[in-house]
This record gives sequence, C-alpha cells and structure tokens, in this order.
Amino acid sequence: MRVLVVEDERRLADAIARGLRREGMAVDLAGDGDEALHKARIVRYDVLVLDRDLPGIHGDEVCRQVRAARPEAGIIMVTAAGELDDLVSGLSLGADDYLAKPFRFAELVARIRALSRRAVPSRPPLLVHGDLELDPARRSVTRAGEPVELARKELAVLETLMSADGATVSAEELLERVWDEHTDPFTNVVRMTIMTLRRKLGDPPVVETVIGVGYRMA
Repeated sequence: MRVLVVEDERRLADAIARGLRREGMAVDLAGDGDEALHKARIVRYDVLVLDRDLPGIHGDEVCRQVRAARPEAGIIMVTAAGELDDLVSGLSLGADDYLAKPFRFAELVARIRALSRRAVPSRPPLLVHGDLELDPARRSVTRAGEPVELARKELAVLETLMSADGATVSAEELLERVWDEHTDPFTNVVRMTIMTLRRKLGDPPVVETVIGVGYRMA
C-alpha cells in the first residue's frame, strides 16, 4: 500500500511515516500543499493522510484537486480542530474520513486500512491462493496451515500479487506499490525480494516470472 503523508510539522510527519512503515506500508512525505499536489500527480497513492492547515496551497484545495484527478484515492483529512462544522466542511470537499488531532496512531492505521479495502470492494478480507493464505489485517501468512514468517516488504509484495487475482504485475508497479520515492528505480530489489519470497514459501512454487512482463501467482 502506498501512502502520502501531507504534514508541515516535520517531527510529526516523520513519526507517522516511521509507524506506517512498520505496518508494512510504503510512505512518502510532503510538507506543503504544492509538494503534495506534485507528488499526487506522479504517483498513484492508495491513501493520503492530509493535514488541513498547510502552508502554500491549503489542505482544502489539495483535497479538492486530488479528488478530481484521482477519484480512487482515499483521503483522510487531519486537523487540530474537532468541531462539527470542520468535519462537514472537510467531507464536503471530497475527503473520505476525518481525524482530529491529537489522535491515536492505532486509529489512524485502522482508518487507512479501512479506506484501502473500500477502494477495492471486491477484495476479500482473507487472500487465498491454493494452500496459501494471507490475512492483511493481521499481517500473517500461512501455507498448508503452517505459519510463514515474512519480512515487511516480502509480505507487501505477496499481498500485491495475490490481490491482482492472477494478473501479471510488473516490477515497476511492485516498486511503486511497495517501496517509496527514495528507492533507486534501477535497483534489483524487486527481483531479490521475489527470490527470497519464493524460498520462504517453499515448493511447489506459487510465484512465477512472466519473462519481459513481471510476476504473477502461479
């Protein structure tokens, strides 16, 4: 899952990003409205965590423009104000959810995951492929009933492939969905992660390479 955190308080933004990365999400940061719009035009984010009171372009306008350009993206508006009028105003601009500061980090994670599921309504809560099961909420994987310990990026790659429902996912798309903007686009990290994932999942192999195209569930 790719998330953009738009927050001008750098320490808070860094803390949110660290926490979300521990949850297996790929996180980019933007410190003002202009940067947020620029990144949202380039990257297909699943969810934006958008502070409303931003320098430069106000968060309301960022929300309006992102909603018009990327209707599939989930938007959580964050503000220091918790009044009903602010809630109504934020939702009327196209935000999907609203969170008042200070908030519990666990609540933010739960709302991000809920928005991600809402964006793909046909996706089941438990992903199954043969004897392989992945529970996105618990971040757990089993094969033939036995637990499989995966690193965060390995689990995120597997979740992306299983969510594709048999379609081939390119290395470029995996890089965009699982890693963040600081990753070298010419890296071989996707290939190496796939190799490790195959080894951990065991035989018979469940992830296959489509030469010249990408990867899919076998």
